[in-house]
Amino acid sequence: MFAACAGAITTPIRNRTAHHSSQHLERQLMRQSAMFTQRLIPRVIATLLATGAAATWAQTPAPAPAIPASGTAPAAAPGAPRPDASAPKPFAEVIKDAKVTPGYFTLYQKDDKVWIEVKPEQFDCAFYFQTNTTRGIGQSGVYPNWMLRGQIVEFHKLGSNVQLIAKNDSFTAKPGTPIATAVRESFTDSILAVTTAASAPHPERKSILIDANALLLADLPGMSTQLETAFRIPYAYDAKNSGFVKVQSTEDMSTFNVTAHYSVPKLPAPPLMPSPTPTPPPPSTLPDNRSMLLGFYYSLSKLPDTPMASRAADSRVGHFVTRQWDFTDDMAAFPRKYLVNRWRLEKKDPAAAMSEPVKPIVYWLDKNIPVKYRAKVAEGVLEWNKAFEKIGFKNAVQVQQQTDDATFDNNDTRHASVRWYVDTSEGALAIGPSRTDPRTGEILDADISFSDGWTRLPRRRAVEQLVSVAQGNHHAHTHGTPRSADEILQGLSRGEMPQLCEFEHNAMQEAGFALDLLAARGDIDPDSPEAEAIVMEQLKDVVAHEVGHTLGLTHNFRASTIYTLEQLENKAFTEANGLSGSVMEYNALNIAPQGIKQGQYAQSTLGPYDYWAIEYAYKPLNAATESKDLLAIAARSKEPLLAFANDIDAGLGNVEGMDPEVTRRDLGADPLAFAARRVLLSQELWARLQTRKLKPGEQYDVLLRNFTSANAQLDLAATVASKYVGGVVHLRDHADSGRAPLNPVPAATQRKALKLITDGLFRSNSFAFKPEFVARLVPNQFDRWFGGLGGSSLAATVNPDASISGAVLALPRASLDRLMAASVAARILDAPSKMRQPQQALPLAELYDTLQNAIWSELQSGSDIDPLRRNLQREHLRRVVNALIRPAATTPADAKSLLRANAQQLQQQLRAALAKPATKVTRAHLSESLDLLTEALKAPLQRAV
Repeated sequence: MFAACAGAITTPIRNRTAHHSSQHLERQLMRQSAMFTQRLIPRVIATLLATGAAATWAQTPAPAPAIPASGTAPAAAPGAPRPDASAPKPFAEVIKDAKVTPGYFTLYQKDDKVWIEVKPEQFDCAFYFQTNTTRGIGQSGVYPNWMLRGQIVEFHKLGSNVQLIAKNDSFTAKPGTPIATAVRESFTDSILAVTTAASAPHPERKSILIDANALLLADLPGMSTQLETAFRIPYAYDAKNSGFVKVQSTEDMSTFNVTAHYSVPKLPAPPLMPSPTPTPPPPSTLPDNRSMLLGFYYSLSKLPDTPMASRAADSRVGHFVTRQWDFTDDMAAFPRKYLVNRWRLEKKDPAAAMSEPVKPIVYWLDKNIPVKYRAKVAEGVLEWNKAFEKIGFKNAVQVQQQTDDATFDNNDTRHASVRWYVDTSEGALAIGPSRTDPRTGEILDADISFSDGWTRLPRRRAVEQLVSVAQGNHHAHTHGTPRSADEILQGLSRGEMPQLCEFEHNAMQEAGFALDLLAARGDIDPDSPEAEAIVMEQLKDVVAHEVGHTLGLTHNFRASTIYTLEQLENKAFTEANGLSGSVMEYNALNIAPQGIKQGQYAQSTLGPYDYWAIEYAYKPLNAATESKDLLAIAARSKEPLLAFANDIDAGLGNVEGMDPEVTRRDLGADPLAFAARRVLLSQELWARLQTRKLKPGEQYDVLLRNFTSANAQLDLAATVASKYVGGVVHLRDHADSGRAPLNPVPAATQRKALKLITDGLFRSNSFAFKPEFVARLVPNQFDRWFGGLGGSSLAATVNPDASISGAVLALPRASLDRLMAASVAARILDAPSKMRQPQQALPLAELYDTLQNAIWSELQSGSDIDPLRRNLQREHLRRVVNALIRPAATTPADAKSLLRANAQQLQQQLRAALAKPATKVTRAHLSESLDLLTEALKAPLQRAV
């Protein structure tokens, strides 16, 4: 190696003398080189062995000698060190001609490249990382201005790489203790993204530049998974066609607005044969379904210098909580802690009875809110000051309007906001999420989003689903969230859908039904100022509801039961006290049947529960007595006006709600009486529609929309009533309340609920419509092709001859599912064990007898069976047959025995009915039913032993 380097002589040989002289010089150089090598090599090997580099040196081939193309010597002197091509460039060279944005992290931007300057002290230092959406596709949950993930992160340097690490702050122990080491070893952090050190350290600051393109132009939110879940199309993130829209930095926050391209090379071909599981259609709002440009807003912000003092949560009061596992005390029975999510609110003058806060809770009204709604939105926000004034805070909640020329973005972490977005559905949605410091539960940011359904509501077209009506599927109206349980839980686990709320969707349906009915009565014009006033009342209520979420309050679905229906007829009473105990309830509109005094339509102020929940979370308390004081506040939970129950109690996902007093969209102290009213109102709307004369040029589809709206209300009534059967009132009391937590519904009340359901849904005259009315129930012709719900044209195509029998069958079908469920049977059979007077329990046999007698009443009367009734009987028979052949594993043994006994009784009744005269179609129906039942009774049971 050394000889090759030393003998690099390139002068041409010109004569023999010179040649001999050259040979002599070459031999002399070789002898000197050999002597030098003999002395040097042992020293080099010894050095390499000492440094552990011998193996590397031995395996590294010698570089090929550099031979200048011109035949001249290299510019550098022989033996001079060569620069390492892989070494980072000097700091100044990287940022030459770049735009500098100083701040929390100083940012540099040049063309499409962005670098983040990270100081030595900013490595392994916690800060907050939040993601919001800035652009969506207007459907399937992909909307703009929604909060996604928020978490504590750190930059960590590993060699030449810089990792963005999400810290696992859910599991803690006192620092410096052995158990803290065990916690650190037991639970891992997560790497969100990796980039490279793009520069050598700054010569003075010692900071380095990192490549923000590699860090942030990636699928950090996991949107590809959400898109594949929604459309079953493997959209992938395309970094080459993604980039930065705008980067900003202040002294405590750096933000990055990015456009993110998701694409797929080709759309999946539709299946040649129908699939048992329908494939969702591709997006309907894109010019080309293979490509979409979404937007994300990333905020890197400073965490509070001093963590906020946390406040322990109490299950008797509804707050969103931060859960921590603290393993410090190994004597604690449960290492879990639940902290109330709340804003940091401190008095300027702690000694004053009333004081303004050091830092108020400010909500920015985004410039995209329609001007006509801004004042009412502000009213809904500021309504909460009433509760804060009760605990000594003046102007705790404030509103500011973002100007059209404002340069800040409400998506950043420092601006709580209310924003609008647009989608293609004819429903409405609002969501009030917030982001918290996981160390303390301090709310750091909140962004409320409203869909534009409210701007179209006064000129609305009632929420409908043409395809569902035509195919006889259950109406899309829901009393909870329309998303599947899996989607809810997956979203919550990713931190993407906290505080999920669809009050706006429910409120819109309530307003729609009210306008339909009042217009049918002739009491109101849907485009009149009176109709607009109803909408504005609802809007304020919905805004207050969503702001309540961002203040840390959960839903309260028992709050609607604190006042009687008679009290709700008194406008003076409800204007002062509200229609309900809380704006955090999904309160139904207060619509009076004919002949009853009409009160206030919508909740217009906070309820007693709202004041109490704010007191628990925000009242300034002495640290020495805080635990005792909080227990005293929570102990008031047994007061009737402070009734509370949340989403799980009402039913969420696979969790079935069993408490009839905890239902979404009911109103009044007697939910069963409310349900009876809604049955009357639905029947009234049906009756008025059948005699309604349309205006010249008016389309017939208005009748179908109103018909569907009435169906939804009957569905609501049936849901409320069916929860009484096998129902158990569940109270969140602690041991000192004097009340039992579980209280089965008395048999008399269950019988009353059963009668309401059987009379409204299962009787032969439950659904009677004039033929001339049914003949006019057609959908909008454009909606048939283009899709009234934003669907693709072919997916929305429906037959104009809508199946009315299918539409109305969906109503009793849902009630049958609940009444014949294994869980209901189990609760009915178990109820006597919880009652001091077991004889007051409803026998399960009575439930099954009541259903069977009501559904098959023609077998006793001998009357003909109409098509609607035949379909209902088939639904009942299908459930009985399934219970005989394939009973659910959770079905109680007594329930199976009773169902078999009733099936044998029905078998005898069918045989007797076939011996009597009947129409051909009725006989065919009875014969088929008898055959199915006979085979089921003969079949062996398919059940686990």
